[in-house]
Amino acid sequence: MAKDTAFTEHISSGYQPKGDYIHLGAAMLDGEVFADAGVKLPLKTLNRHGLIAGATGTGKSKTLQIIAENLSEKGVPVLLMDVKGDLSGIAKASEGNSFIDDRHKKIGIPFEPRSFPVEFLSLSEQNGVWLRATVSEFGPVLLSRILDVSDTQAGILSIIFKYCDDHHLPLLDLKDLKKVLQYATDEGREEFEKEYGRISSASTGAILRKIVSLEQQGADLFFGERSFEVQDLKRKDKDGRGFINILRLTDIQDKPKLFSTFMLSLLAEIYNTFPEKGDSDKPELVLFIDEAHLIFKEASDALMEQIESIVKLIRSKGVGLYFVTQDPTDVPSEVLGQLGLKIQHALRAFTAKDRKAIKLAAENYPISQFYDTKNLITTLGTGEALVSALDEKGRPAPLAATMLRAPMSRMDILSSKELEELIASSELCRKYNEEIDRESAYELLTKKIEKADEEKARKKAEEERRELEKASPRRRKANKNSTEKAIIKVLTSATFIRGVMGVLNKLIK
Repeated sequence: MAKDTAFTEHISSGYQPKGDYIHLGAAMLDGEVFADAGVKLPLKTLNRHGLIAGATGTGKSKTLQIIAENLSEKGVPVLLMDVKGDLSGIAKASEGNSFIDDRHKKIGIPFEPRSFPVEFLSLSEQNGVWLRATVSEFGPVLLSRILDVSDTQAGILSIIFKYCDDHHLPLLDLKDLKKVLQYATDEGREEFEKEYGRISSASTGAILRKIVSLEQQGADLFFGERSFEVQDLKRKDKDGRGFINILRLTDIQDKPKLFSTFMLSLLAEIYNTFPEKGDSDKPELVLFIDEAHLIFKEASDALMEQIESIVKLIRSKGVGLYFVTQDPTDVPSEVLGQLGLKIQHALRAFTAKDRKAIKLAAENYPISQFYDTKNLITTLGTGEALVSALDEKGRPAPLAATMLRAPMSRMDILSSKELEELIASSELCRKYNEEIDRESAYELLTKKIEKADEEKARKKAEEERRELEKASPRRRKANKNSTEKAIIKVLTSATFIRGVMGVLNKLIK
């Protein structure tokens, strides 16, 4: 009993916040759940970023769902990256069952089924609010890092953007950017050399190949208008609940470059537009990035550096980032070190590599007098996890093996009809789902080239006309001389003379 009391006091010392919180579940010890040792996450620390990790089928997505629901209830908007397509049920209340009731009885939390305000977003051709951004909004530095170009090529991109600014050529989509790159080393070569110096066709060719590679992953759908305004991620419903924005990414798993491009664009836009918040009672926005390895897969060193920098800085804007992945090592150590909340579901040891990964995962958590962390990670059941969080003062709270509460919303997906009805009623769809292709760099340069070609043709025709005019007097004189010579030739010909003499002889006789 003394051990139980000590354990309860130990957990309560870090998970009994005085301010607002999310009740995640109850702590466990030796398979027993302690309802009076609730694991409560202070709302004010949830902009300190986090990790949800664990093997397939251990409950990561449901943990994500639980935290998103509770944030929404507290008036905090959420953005979920739904790579597997299993989060749409948040829009409908849970049907409940006896298993959920038994779980909540152990935890000591009443179960209340609820639905939540949801907005479906799309980065590709899937139904939902279109997310778009213009090339100009990226700028040459960010675009260079995404394309992973050399320093020389990055300099050329800077010149391209400068030229477009100087000549009022909007860079909206990749078609615009490719047109200006081609123009710089073709029809506009002399113009560029005069204003900015010589641009190598080999370098522009290399950049164009990188752009084509990005297009093949679907980036041509992402770049363009109308640009999505990140402030629309912060909407609340009439009851003050934050919207849960679900980005549908089921067709994006084989396009890591596009996913990285979008994420970097989104984080940069949020950082540049959201005001500084400092320490506040709750986050402004929380992002959950499911299958987080897709961000870091095939990312260049420059891109990784940019992501790490934004992760470190965006917290001051009141924005929390939560990475959801199977293995904690999917997240770079530089990013992992910035995370205040870590929720570790079970890992399974089937190979020597698995055992090594479990050992590394265990070392990411505080040493506990109550748990053998390395062994406990392999024995956790579905819906159970190790939780390491920060208390209200930002100090590490004790490690807690936790039985998690059940989601209040549906744990299954929406039907096609339910999904279509929600998307059809969306205000943001009406705002953003309109195809816009206004006059931009591509059209303006095409007109400029056509006008230049017409001017060249006009000048050539004028020169030919003048040459003809110069040649006309000479031709008339030449023609006159030719005629006179022909007449003289005829008059002096022997045949003509004989004919004339013959006529004369006849007249004399």
